[in-house]
Amino acid sequence: MSNDIILETKDLVKEFKGFVAVSNVNLKVKRGHIHALIGPNGAGKTTVFNLLTKFLIPTSGQILYNGEDITRQKSAQIARKGVIRSFQISATFPHLSVLENVRIGLQRELGTSFHFWRSEASLESLTPKAMELLETVGLTEFAHHTTVELPYGRKRALEIATTLAMDPQLMLLDEPTQGMGHEDVDRVTQLIKKVSANRTVLMVEHNMNVVSRIADTISVLQRGQIIAEGPYEVVSKDPQVLEAYMGSSEAELQGAH
Repeated sequence: MSNDIILETKDLVKEFKGFVAVSNVNLKVKRGHIHALIGPNGAGKTTVFNLLTKFLIPTSGQILYNGEDITRQKSAQIARKGVIRSFQISATFPHLSVLENVRIGLQRELGTSFHFWRSEASLESLTPKAMELLETVGLTEFAHHTTVELPYGRKRALEIATTLAMDPQLMLLDEPTQGMGHEDVDRVTQLIKKVSANRTVLMVEHNMNVVSRIADTISVLQRGQIIAEGPYEVVSKDPQVLEAYMGSSEAELQGAH
């Protein structure tokens, strides 16, 4: 595997009682790129993500990360290698402050992960780094707010901060702008672009405007198979893709810029 490919799948297949949800998917994610996985509802995007993050075991095929076969490894093992899915560690604690949530993400550095009974003092050393991460995602002014009080878009920014606290090499973002208003979508899109500067991002995203603005490579799934791949300019003109997105999504596909 060439050094510029951080993640690769070879003939990845997942069947559920005879139903083929993912069929011979061959993905190559380049290091330092934003790679988007798109497709109509039911195309198999989430199943692929669940296979990559080990919530599901493939029926057949291989998953390689930095050239190593991780097909049979467990979720925690690949997280330690730097593959972090946003919700894996960003199920934020609603009644803790924004700052406290990020410090919990950083506990791994202290070697005290999940030792929630440790004294508050042992976490104080993490505050400067936590504040730095909050500044990165534009949440400095919310540091001492209770997380449950945050507006929805800001909560997603906090999820990205807690993901960054785990120092991922490869960030997997599952529909990061889902359910957001226009302003929040713009903010989170810019944030993803910003945090991708020295890491790789693989994202499942339904919003074509987002994908067209920030993705280097787009893989289009339909019925569990990749039907097109490339930059937005190429993918958006592909006849198979246009057919897959018939109806309102086609207009969205054509109208995105």
